[in-house]
Amino acid sequence: MAFEQLKLDNQICFPIYAASRLITREYQPHLDKLGITYPQYLVLMVLWENDNLTVNDITKKLILNTNTITPLLKRMESQGLITKQRSGDDERKVIITLTGKGKNMQTDAAEIPEKLAASLTESINVEQLSDLKEKLYQVINFLVEKNS
Repeated sequence: MAFEQLKLDNQICFPIYAASRLITREYQPHLDKLGITYPQYLVLMVLWENDNLTVNDITKKLILNTNTITPLLKRMESQGLITKQRSGDDERKVIITLTGKGKNMQTDAAEIPEKLAASLTESINVEQLSDLKEKLYQVINFLVEKNS
């Protein structure tokens, strides 16, 4: 091949993309039981950590655009998982709050990370997974800072 740099095997982006898709697929049976998608699961995890966040806070934490998160939050509201309310301090801000249903889902979701880790550690040990996560966060943090 004339352009070695264009070979799929020479790309850093492809294994990250493929791993992301395949890990998300591993999550899906667990999330199907809860009736949520992976992006909804991410939003719930952010809110279980800190409830009553602005849409902007959630988008920053998940490194998403507002136009991506808005329809997602709308679906979650229709499912009864969250409520949206304008901030009393600043009318432009929308506060996202977990409903009782959204809060209670945390108990059922608590087993998901352990199940996924057990599945992954069949091929890679815990230390290697932890090291991989650290290295990926280094890349993420660099790219976020570079693009902000």
